[in-house]
Amino acid sequence: MLNPYKLYLVTDDQQDVDTLVHVVEQAVLGGVTMVQVREKHGDVQAFIQRAQAVKAALTGTGVPLIINDRVDVALAVDADGVHLGQSDMPVEYARQLLGKDKIVGLSIESEAQLAQVANLSVDYIGLSAIFPTPTKTNTKTHWGVEGLRHALSCVDVPIVAIGGINRDNIPQLWATGVHGLALVSAICHAKDPRHATQTLLKLMV
Repeated sequence: MLNPYKLYLVTDDQQDVDTLVHVVEQAVLGGVTMVQVREKHGDVQAFIQRAQAVKAALTGTGVPLIINDRVDVALAVDADGVHLGQSDMPVEYARQLLGKDKIVGLSIESEAQLAQVANLSVDYIGLSAIFPTPTKTNTKTHWGVEGLRHALSCVDVPIVAIGGINRDNIPQLWATGVHGLALVSAICHAKDPRHATQTLLKLMV
């Protein structure tokens, strides 16, 4: 089975729905392996609308749709899974609601949180943030390459690295054996998201 976490697109909640769908469609054509829809403005109706639009764009592609933070939205659109932050619904409740066949990911931002992973029913963790990034200003930890290597040695579930990832540092990060790299700006803000995705994948060898 192909690694679904390899090139993990996190959408930009500042983009309108038409731009969002265009980015997703082109990124999938370029080889993106998973898509997370993020909506930080608290408007659940808008979130559902955006998620439904992305789900329609992903139909038939085999690329999983993940919803950021909101289990209710994931249930509403029958997404493939949810990605939770540390202040969102606890993993055990999310798992009960979503069932065993859905994907549950969790952001890990500290050594203490990393130590708890073995006790949680998660399919993968998002290690945040690897490097400083303008899209997330409230990060607690910058793990760096060595911190990523350490995390890989500590947990048995797949790790997706996120935060400040770009063309310059992808080869070094991929060489750690990490399962996936999550990107926002490098794809969402590219003039040609399909070409940008293909370029990023070429660096992951």
